[in-house]
Amino acid sequence: MGLRDLAAKHRGDPFGITSAAVALVDVHGLIRYWSRSAEDLLGYPAPSVLGKPAASLLANEDSRAAALSAAQQVGEGWEGLIIARHRAGHPVELAVRVCPLHAERGSVWLAVACEVSESRRWELDQAVLRGLLDESPIGIAVLDSELRFQWVNQVLVAMEGLPAPLGAHPAGGPPGLGQVPSAVDWQARQALLSGRVTPAVEHVPPPQGRYRRNSQGHLRLRSSFPLRDVDGKTLGVCHTAVDFTAQDRARERLALVNEAAQRIGTTLDLDRTVQELAEVLVPQLADFVAIDLFQGVLAAGDLTPGPVTGGALQRAAHASIHEERPEAIVPIGEPTGYPSKSPQRRCLTTGRPILDPVLDPTTWWLTDDPQRLSKLVGLGVHTHMVVPLRARGTTMGVVSLLRWENPNPFDEDDLLLVEELVAQAAVCVDNARRFVREHNAALALQTSLLPPDLPDHCAVEAAYRYLPTDAEAGVGGDWFDVIPLSGARVALVVGDVVGHGIHAAASMGRLRAAVQTLADMDLPPDELLAHVDDLVLRLADEAEAAADGPVVIGATCVYAVYDPISRKLNVARAGHPAPAIAHLSEPVELPDIPAGPPLGLGGLPFESAEIELEEGSVVALYTDGLIEASDRDVDVGFERLCFALAHPDRPLEEICDTMVRILLPDHPHDDVAFLIARTRALPPDRVASWEVPADPRAVHEARDNTDRQLAAWGLEDIAFTTELIVSELITNAITHAGGPIGLRLIHERTLICEVSDASNTSPHMRRARSTDEGGRGLFLVAQVAQRWGTRYTETGKTIWAEQQLPAHPRG
Repeated sequence: MGLRDLAAKHRGDPFGITSAAVALVDVHGLIRYWSRSAEDLLGYPAPSVLGKPAASLLANEDSRAAALSAAQQVGEGWEGLIIARHRAGHPVELAVRVCPLHAERGSVWLAVACEVSESRRWELDQAVLRGLLDESPIGIAVLDSELRFQWVNQVLVAMEGLPAPLGAHPAGGPPGLGQVPSAVDWQARQALLSGRVTPAVEHVPPPQGRYRRNSQGHLRLRSSFPLRDVDGKTLGVCHTAVDFTAQDRARERLALVNEAAQRIGTTLDLDRTVQELAEVLVPQLADFVAIDLFQGVLAAGDLTPGPVTGGALQRAAHASIHEERPEAIVPIGEPTGYPSKSPQRRCLTTGRPILDPVLDPTTWWLTDDPQRLSKLVGLGVHTHMVVPLRARGTTMGVVSLLRWENPNPFDEDDLLLVEELVAQAAVCVDNARRFVREHNAALALQTSLLPPDLPDHCAVEAAYRYLPTDAEAGVGGDWFDVIPLSGARVALVVGDVVGHGIHAAASMGRLRAAVQTLADMDLPPDELLAHVDDLVLRLADEAEAAADGPVVIGATCVYAVYDPISRKLNVARAGHPAPAIAHLSEPVELPDIPAGPPLGLGGLPFESAEIELEEGSVVALYTDGLIEASDRDVDVGFERLCFALAHPDRPLEEICDTMVRILLPDHPHDDVAFLIARTRALPPDRVASWEVPADPRAVHEARDNTDRQLAAWGLEDIAFTTELIVSELITNAITHAGGPIGLRLIHERTLICEVSDASNTSPHMRRARSTDEGGRGLFLVAQVAQRWGTRYTETGKTIWAEQQLPAHPRG
């Protein structure tokens, strides 16, 4: 049903004979006529009710008695409410009017009914109409298409000084009730010709008499709009008038300033802030407004205080009284090319607002801008106001306002008001600019603190997600890392610093750097966490000593080392959730890892646990924000985590997306970081190991074993340097440590040579004098190896050295 059909259906009195349900009831109470509207209202077709008692349509006897007791006598008939029974069985509350019809063959009763809701809506409409026309302070008149009064209320009679009897004529009275004032005639004629609402404000001088000197007069807002029937035909014009004094105008200006304070700067989004300013200015003060900012403001760069003589402007926002904005010459986001002599450039140069009439001898600057000249002439713009957007002594852009449909030109009061609103908005714009700059700095800090990309490692394939809860700042206290270790091993780390924002991110960066440094020392997971715990205590003491420093407490961490040769994962945790392990042939496991205390408590030990994994298993390390996001129910979080990790043979990125979708709401309450890694195993034929007797004669045999293994791997090109490394490391072990001694070669992306012994003595490199017979072993190893180092084990230590593989190995 269209709007026109809907209007036609509901127009007029609901008891109108053409729209209401109509029935004729004879003196015996039998129904003799049943209208189509009655069928629609109660669902009974005419044949099913004709000749039957009207009382049979009532819901019950109680409703009949209640209707009779509440009925009101109106003339010879009565009206009231009844409850009828619909054909479908449900009750229907009806408003009914009944009157007798006298005929030669006897009297019958005419019953007219409608739904109670329609009756009450009609009564409310009539009450609103009576209040608007007779009791409101708005002057209202109805004129026909010949612009003759058809109806005038007493308020307009008093406003216009019309003859007193004029206002007593109701709508539909005789035409030509009186002389139409010229102002009313002009306003109504404009509405009749244009077919649109035509508002205008005029100043009404104070009345003549002894009090004229103390009277300031007042303003009168006139508005006329065409009256049309449901078919769109113009019937006439409705004219309204409202008086308000200059004091009312001051109140309106104050209200606008208060409105601006509430509407501008609701967010720290720069684009939204300038658009809010534009929406406040239009249509309250201007028909069109354009806000142009320097590109440095939009880029959140540093600005030079004071007026500016140059710089590229860019359209940041504009608003118009027309939805399609035909006045805009420059789209949002595009540079604005104002001529050098334009009010905008002069405003920026002087730092002062400019109020210019348009199409006046003073608008000579438009000759340099024909496109803008054509647009202004076509619209009929009569005044042009330009105000600089300045805050804290810095000019950020310019605001241009135009009027053409508002017949009143901008005046000095308007200029003062716009300056106040723009200055108020400029502070919000500068706050948004500063926030963007700080946001960019925070993101740069976060980018530098977290790994830009995970290293490609032969031990694991890894993927991650980092989701800070402070989405605007983009930084938080969670971190993750994948750290290559000696012996083809890899360390997986996830940590969490309590708090959000830039301070938490800075603390996180220090802890991540500490973990990386300690990982290079090849410390076991439990010892590494003990050292990090000491660091957190020291940082907390430093922060307390510095009054402005954040206290680093409450950090948690899980540290795991995976060995692709033994396929074992060694894990320790400090107040952090245990990792989840998705096996290929078993359900997802949440292993029982000893729960160490959070970092920063001090004095408490950490324990580690070792887990053997099959190749292709997926290990998930995560912060507590992941499992606590499910309505803060950890058990539900673990269940969803296990579900998301099922089927670990899927691509890791797909698993990450599943974890985010299943475990996290749209706006998590805490930072979230998780790292998942699919384990790989180094084939047995890539590892060779030998027991070496603590006898100097065994060095020759170790070199021979090394040569044969390198030949099998096709690495003869680095056989000489490898023999040198093996010889020096085994000789040092025999000389300074003693047995048992082990030699292991690992062929992965580098060639790793490891020599283990039972001594805990730390080797060190020194420069031998020319007369010394020894002391050059580690120095030679450092010269030919790419990297070398020492790690300590439960039975002693291992010295390792890595070499780059030849570019084209044989075989």
